[in-house]
Amino acid sequence: MSVQVEKLEKNMAKLTIEVPAEELDKAIQSAYQKNKGKISVPGFRKGKVPRQLIEKMYGKEVFYEDAANELLPTAYEQAVEECTEEIVSSPKIEVTQIEAGKPFIFTAEVALKPEVKLGKYKGVKVEKQDTTVTDEEITAELEKERESNARTIEVTDRAVKDGDIATIDFEGFVDGVAFEGGKGENYPLTIGSGSFIPGFEEQLIGKNKDEEVEVNVTFPEDYHAEDLKGKAALFKVTIKEIKEKEIPELDDEFASEVSEFDTLDEYKADIKAKLTEKKEKDAKNAKEEAVIDAIIADAAMEIPEAMLETQQRQIVQDFAQRLQMQGLSLEQYFQFTGLDAEKMLEQVKPQAERKIKSRLVLEAIVAAENIQASDEDYEEELKRMGEVYNMEVDKVKEMLGDNEKAIGQIKEDLAITKAVEFVVKEAKEK
Repeated sequence: MSVQVEKLEKNMAKLTIEVPAEELDKAIQSAYQKNKGKISVPGFRKGKVPRQLIEKMYGKEVFYEDAANELLPTAYEQAVEECTEEIVSSPKIEVTQIEAGKPFIFTAEVALKPEVKLGKYKGVKVEKQDTTVTDEEITAELEKERESNARTIEVTDRAVKDGDIATIDFEGFVDGVAFEGGKGENYPLTIGSGSFIPGFEEQLIGKNKDEEVEVNVTFPEDYHAEDLKGKAALFKVTIKEIKEKEIPELDDEFASEVSEFDTLDEYKADIKAKLTEKKEKDAKNAKEEAVIDAIIADAAMEIPEAMLETQQRQIVQDFAQRLQMQGLSLEQYFQFTGLDAEKMLEQVKPQAERKIKSRLVLEAIVAAENIQASDEDYEEELKRMGEVYNMEVDKVKEMLGDNEKAIGQIKEDLAITKAVEFVVKEAKEK
């Protein structure tokens, strides 16, 4: 197999990959073997039709597509290994020659890792982060805890008021016609939550149990359902039940019920300690981001569009996997949010761009400062991996084996982490 590299503009390149004719012939024969049982020809049993006859009937190209699909992944992977350039995107493949008895030739247009010209990366100035915990923040945490420990009581002697939970039946109409998704039964709606269309919840205030109410609203212009955007709607609502929250008193008894402490003062002190710890962690992360943003702003690099698109797809794919772990599909998420694949890719574009630039400048700093992960760093990382996956360190090493690529990636990531620590330590707060 041979690979030719043609450099293009904007950190792009075209690989021309040539696979020997005999490998193509083997792939065509493999495609024939795979498909012959599906082809019927009068006078022959299924699976017994000679390849030459099939090619004569359907054209000699009949098996080319399957043959190409068999050859492409391995040939491209081998070409990437042989190529001295660092490829940072998925390939755009185009077959330029496929014919039995001749070499199989295809091109792969790819993005190459861009060169980074570092600006100032030592002693960059960033805003000092405030980690003070205020009394108001402690009170807010206490109120959240009271809310989560509230119990609901049915109300029979008054009308709906703000903050109540009204169980309702409803059906929505636009121009007198019921619309899809506009009907619900026994729906628990917290008044003032803003979970329904603007103006809906307020019109239930002052209404009584078993009362039938007509609610007039207008769908927002940015509503996810295209056919309802900006439309006036009438909802027929029946209030079936009214409940209110009973919030517990804020005293020592409450503290002892919701925490390991006997008094409210001890509980408040614990909340303050935890909020301080969180603020300090958030401040550390914010400082790291601010330092890296400053370094990116002073660096020069040209990000190929194909590299950016690959990163965008990777972010969406990772998000889809996290959704799947929660029992949701990406399609269901799109239905709930009104997004689609194209909108989501556009939405994650800034995140993808920052991720790429962040990695590139940190890699450049690793090279400039000759930062390396020590053997102790590597062993500590394997220990951490073992704890995450509940495995012994020896088992982690056994899994990695002699996989130089995986081991190299771990060490590279450790060096990047050390580069972050280096620039943050060098930074100055203003």
